[in-house]
Amino acid sequence: MKIPLEPGQFYHIYNHANGCENLFVNEGNYYFFLRKFMQYIQPIADTFAYCLMPNHFHFAIRIKSEKELQKLPGIEKYATISAFLSKQFAKLFSSYTQAFNKQQSRRGSLFVPNFSRKRIESPDYFRALIHYIHFNAVHHGFVDDLRDWPYSSFNSFFSPKSSSLKRAEVISWFEDKKSFFRYHQKQIDEKMVLELEVND
Repeated sequence: MKIPLEPGQFYHIYNHANGCENLFVNEGNYYFFLRKFMQYIQPIADTFAYCLMPNHFHFAIRIKSEKELQKLPGIEKYATISAFLSKQFAKLFSSYTQAFNKQQSRRGSLFVPNFSRKRIESPDYFRALIHYIHFNAVHHGFVDDLRDWPYSSFNSFFSPKSSSLKRAEVISWFEDKKSFFRYHQKQIDEKMVLELEVND
């Protein structure tokens, strides 16, 4: 049984393509997905980190407060806030799938049903998760240096450009940018890998 999404809570959100398919087959797919994420998820959640891989993705988010959510149009149609939040994710996946199917001349579902989510319960877990997300492309052998993977949020933390990511809040969990960077130089904690890759 999937845990419910609740206001004010931190979550690791992840999902995969069905079977051996890929979610993203060209650069435009990655950026289109991020635009759709901004459209459907930014109104309901703060985003701390992400990584998009060819066949799966990871996000670290915090659901906004109940007060903020109650101001959103359409929420009154749902019996619970959790149902409204889940519907926003369903809209994201459905919207992307429709566009992807049209582009690739395919039919049917693209994502594994019932996306996975885990609640982030502690500062240590939060830091390890941010590292895990950013290190994903290295872990899966796509690059040797996490800075070389263009579809993660890591490089944004060192960019002067504006961003919707809660960068200052993330950095504060690591104390400063130097500590943030140093933390990312180590290998992933193997216990974390085993825990996070039960469905990976």
